[in-house]
Amino acid sequence: MTFADRLAGLVRARGSQIVLGLDPDPARLWPDAVAGAPAEGPPARRAAAAVRAHCAALIDAAGPACVAVKPQLACFERLGADGWAALAATVEHAREAGLLVLADGKRGDISVSAAAYAQALVGSTPTPFGDVPGLGADAFTANPLLGVDALAPLVDGARAAGAGVFVLVRTSNPGAADVFDLELASGGPLWERLAAIAVELGEGVPLADVGAVTGATFPEHLARMRELMPRTPFLLPGIGAQGGSVESLAPAFAPGRAGGLVSASRSIANAHRQHGGDPAGAARREAERLREAAWRLV
Repeated sequence: MTFADRLAGLVRARGSQIVLGLDPDPARLWPDAVAGAPAEGPPARRAAAAVRAHCAALIDAAGPACVAVKPQLACFERLGADGWAALAATVEHAREAGLLVLADGKRGDISVSAAAYAQALVGSTPTPFGDVPGLGADAFTANPLLGVDALAPLVDGARAAGAGVFVLVRTSNPGAADVFDLELASGGPLWERLAAIAVELGEGVPLADVGAVTGATFPEHLARMRELMPRTPFLLPGIGAQGGSVESLAPAFAPGRAGGLVSASRSIANAHRQHGGDPAGAARREAERLREAAWRLV
C-alpha cells in the first residue's frame, strides 16, 4: 500500500485527522516523567530518559484521539546519541499505539545527501554488512527551496519504502511572508510555485503520496491552495499555541477527511496549564476536542 492509502485507511479506522506534535522541552516535561528519570548519570542520558517517558505518557493519553504523531527531530537530536535513542523508542511506542509517524525535520539537500536523508528517516541503507534500518517513520517533512532535483531523491527514497513526503508550501510562522509570499517574475507568489512542485512530484488517487505543509495560521490561502493541489494531503500546523483554529480549515478537506491533517503539540501537551487537571487527563480532553471539531467540518 502507498502512504496515501495507509493514511486514508487509518483516518477512517480511527475517526481522526489529528496529528499529535511531539516537541519535548527538557525544562517543561510532565512531572511524573521528570520524577522517574535516573537520579545519577550523564545529563544527556537523564534528560533523554525523561523525554522518552514524557512522550510515551503523552501518546498513551492523547494518542487514542489521533491518527499520527509528529516528532520534531531537533528536540531529540539536541540531546545527542541519547536523544536519538529516545526518538527511536518514541517512534516504536507510537507504532505500537497504532499511529503513523511523521518525522518533522524539514530535510533538504542534493543528490547523495538527499537520498541518505530518506534512508535515515523512512528506509534502510544497504551496506556490505547487511541492511541498516533507519528511523522507520511513515513520512517526513522536506524543504523544497533547493529545487526539484533536490526533492526528487527524497521522494524516490520515500516512495521505495512506501512512505510519504510533506513539502513546505507555506509555513505557519509570521515570517513565512518574508519568503513564501514573494511575487515571482512570472506572476503569483512563490508558494504557488511550490504548490505546483508538490503536485508534479505526487502520485496516486484520490490522494497523492506527496503532501504539503500549509500553515493553519493563514487559512485565507487554503481555498486557493486546494484549487492548485486538488489531490494533495495537507499537513496543517499552527493550531492552538500559534493561534490557528480548526474551524477555519474547512477548504483543506475538499478531497475527503484524509485531505487535511490537523497538527497540534503544545496546546495538547500543556493543556493542564491552561485548563487545569492532571497532565494526561487534560491532554486527552484537548485532543478529543480537536478531533471532534475537525471531524465535523466534512
